[in-house]
Amino acid sequence: MKPVRVLFVCLGNICRSPLAEGVLRALAEQKGLAFALEVDSAGTGAWHIGDPPDRRSIQAARRHGIDISTLRGRQVAAADFDDFDIILGMDENNVRTLRRLASEGTAQKVHLFLDYASGESRDVPDPYYDGPEAFEALYQMLEAGCSSLLERFGERTS
Repeated sequence: MKPVRVLFVCLGNICRSPLAEGVLRALAEQKGLAFALEVDSAGTGAWHIGDPPDRRSIQAARRHGIDISTLRGRQVAAADFDDFDIILGMDENNVRTLRRLASEGTAQKVHLFLDYASGESRDVPDPYYDGPEAFEALYQMLEAGCSSLLERFGERTS
């Protein structure tokens, strides 16, 4: 069976989307579903191309046994819309930008992360201007959403 290719997208690809990538990979590994997924992350902006995730995202992940320090920021590319099965924006602004960038045949791949994962039609807040507690809250939100996402994918693989 071909793996489901998932792309997480936020504004700069240093806080929310790389943490979501790390969380989903770790949860998939724990549940024996790593074979069924390919996961990546990107940003709608180009400010942090080549940069590691924000140190606070790295620390939040590390506190939960996940290493995202080797990830590097990149910007969404036109090829991503063909290469990925599901493109999950962290907030409505990301989703609007992604739908503008998508070709007519690929826009249906773009979804709001929490809406797609768990039916909660709300944004994942950007913690960039907040302290470490916001990054821990981000981690908890992403873990819950990624767990729901894995349940959806698990149903496909069984």
